[in-house]
Amino acid sequence: MPELPDVVVYMEHLRRRLLGTPLTRARVRSLNLLRTADPPLEAAEGRRVTSVSRLGKRIVLAMDGGPVHGAASLFLVFHLMIAGRFRWRPADTAIPGKIGLAAFDFPAGTLLLTEASSRQRASLHVLDGEAAVRALDPGGLEPLEATPATFRAALRREDHTLKRALTDPRILSGIGNAYSDEILHRARLSPLRRTPQLDDAELDRLLEATRTTLTEWTRRLMEQTGDDFPEKVTAFHDEMAVHGRYRRPCPACAAPVQRIVYSGRETNYCARCQTGGRLLADRALSRLLRDDWPRTLEEMET
Repeated sequence: MPELPDVVVYMEHLRRRLLGTPLTRARVRSLNLLRTADPPLEAAEGRRVTSVSRLGKRIVLAMDGGPVHGAASLFLVFHLMIAGRFRWRPADTAIPGKIGLAAFDFPAGTLLLTEASSRQRASLHVLDGEAAVRALDPGGLEPLEATPATFRAALRREDHTLKRALTDPRILSGIGNAYSDEILHRARLSPLRRTPQLDDAELDRLLEATRTTLTEWTRRLMEQTGDDFPEKVTAFHDEMAVHGRYRRPCPACAAPVQRIVYSGRETNYCARCQTGGRLLADRALSRLLRDDWPRTLEEMET
């Protein structure tokens, strides 16, 4: 799923191409995409894009009043979910057959929305007014705007594992599975530590790791895309420390990266850097192996 760094990169490229230009036509192939009926999507046609912003992992296009005098602003709110992606193509490009969800035609080109999944979770809300947009906000703290005090308060509000707290949009905004792994590795903290167990120093270290990880990856992705529209948005990068690197060496200590799997989600971590050498129990594999499940890196190696 595109997370804060990926969404910011999308926003930058959408601003370059769309700001001040009118949406000439909106074409939708998958009716599952639209999550609102009033106002209709056609009401956005003829309106100019006035801003591109982020709401958690959502991308918000604000549209002006259009050619009708006194018409209110509209907002197109996209959530790409796991497999949704934007593509920029020449004007009036046809919607791809298998993965195409919609096309949005502008004078300079066509913004395609695709989804490489049969479940079609990506969504588009067409909303009238800023209050309707704010209603979609789950309320998470913006991690790059947080102070140490607000960050500590947000993390301690409920009792969760650190992995859950970082990825809960009601607690923190824009962080998902991939960057939470990277943040916790940089902070040298176990993904299964409970939030009430952390002292102020550990939470301050976590905040610094959060800021550094998100800003570094945003800069890195910006540099990788350059002037080209981002086409290969993925949660897996060779430069990552632990995410998607199961059994590969940790860049900090060379120990093999470990994983735990729960509800189809994989969490990657370094046992030596984050858990004092202790292996976290994988619910499926540890139940199968029972007493044979290794508890430490040393047991696993022997």
